[in-house]
Amino acid sequence: MIEPKRRAMICKLHIARKELALAEESYRAILLRIAKRDSARDCTDEQLDAVLAEFRRLGWRPKSKRPSSGVPHVRKIHALWTAMQPHLADGSEAALRAFVRRQTKSKVNPEGIGSPEWLDATQANKVIEGLKAWGERLAREAADAQP
Repeated sequence: MIEPKRRAMICKLHIARKELALAEESYRAILLRIAKRDSARDCTDEQLDAVLAEFRRLGWRPKSKRPSSGVPHVRKIHALWTAMQPHLADGSEAALRAFVRRQTKSKVNPEGIGSPEWLDATQANKVIEGLKAWGERLAREAADAQP
């Protein structure tokens, strides 16, 4: 069985190959040239890193972990959350998702929406305003705590 880190590296190779539109022969030629192997499964972790570096040199850029981070309201929510993290007991992604879920509960959706990426503009605005208000309270508390 392949360990998770190694599986992720092999998946990245195949994604890069697809995004670079490399033919099977070209992909195999790069593997042979860089790793001296004709299959990614036979490569060591260091060889896989070297092949990924070659794909980057050829112009491949890995995509962000957040698939819809290009949506302005999602970026804004994450920026506000990041700014608040030093003042929070739990500034994890799970805590952000819990906050979003609480802010988006309604009669139509009693469970709320569990991720900023799934919000529409109205719901995102409600979450953003909630984060701003919470951030202001944290800032006031921090200022009051200063001697």
